[in-house]
Amino acid sequence: MTAIAPGAGAPHAAILGVGAYRPVRLVPNSEVVDAIESSDEWIQQRSGIKTRRWAGPDESVQMMSVEASKVAIERAGLTAADIDCVVVATVSHLLQTPAVATAVAHELGTDGAAAFDISAACSGFCHGVAMASDFVRAGSARYVLVIGVERLTDILDLTDRGTAFIFADGAGAAVVGPSDIPGIGPVVWGSDGEQFDLIRQREDWRDVVGSPEAPGSGVMPHLVMQGNPVFRWASFAMAKIGQQALDRAGVTLDDLDVFVPHQANMRIIDAMARSMKLPPHVRIARDVADQGNSSAASVPLALNRMMEEGEARSGDTALLIAFGAGLSYAAQVITVP
Repeated sequence: MTAIAPGAGAPHAAILGVGAYRPVRLVPNSEVVDAIESSDEWIQQRSGIKTRRWAGPDESVQMMSVEASKVAIERAGLTAADIDCVVVATVSHLLQTPAVATAVAHELGTDGAAAFDISAACSGFCHGVAMASDFVRAGSARYVLVIGVERLTDILDLTDRGTAFIFADGAGAAVVGPSDIPGIGPVVWGSDGEQFDLIRQREDWRDVVGSPEAPGSGVMPHLVMQGNPVFRWASFAMAKIGQQALDRAGVTLDDLDVFVPHQANMRIIDAMARSMKLPPHVRIARDVADQGNSSAASVPLALNRMMEEGEARSGDTALLIAFGAGLSYAAQVITVP
């Protein structure tokens, strides 16, 4: 049997640069309350959200991805030609194929980078970071661009009291590359498919399109969510996952500087922090108040904001954790670039 030479990559991987794109339009609670027969006070009590970002006609999944990526690549001290793999995490690119990552890679000007999309809902970015770290260390790629992007308003039912006030649009990106010291800890990830129906697309595409015998509805599929079960699951189950990620990285709560959870809901963020018994010195991302829940984009958007506002400083130790439809989840410890 002929021996196959193994891949040879970097000893370690790290996030080298982070970028973000937020849609121009800022939508206050007052613009969504009438359609769901609600109030600003109710929305803030339930979610902590005051405003959210909704994309305009020219702010496509591709456009937002490219803009966030340009910033991340520049901050990493690289050019687009250095990127040899592009991973886009999204559930709201409305073409079944091809992957939007291929168009993003081309528009950025990469030199034929490998490019593909992943669908892990709100945990997609953390899944992408885990994959990128493995690629770099295995030698499959040297510089990997990981993008979390959503244009959820395309699949949002603005009359649905359970989702209309929560979801939002935007993009965040990170460049993962070689490092002399570990900058990305082991991932703790998984899924709880028994609770598959808690967050999902409501309509099957076949129901929309129909057939000659049974015409379809012609109405775009929408997201639906069972809020209370998701709150209970995320608030406590994810605290355990966060602790496991710390343990696998050899990091204690006292070592932790920054906590960047999925920006699903302020109440979930607070419950997770209490369950994990985070020390007072740990700075917590609370981007959801002004951005809304942007699914796969939420973690990089929140991390980017903390970096720009000085709450997350270069060299800080940060815990990223995200969870969403599936129910899928992923968490890892990183060093802030």
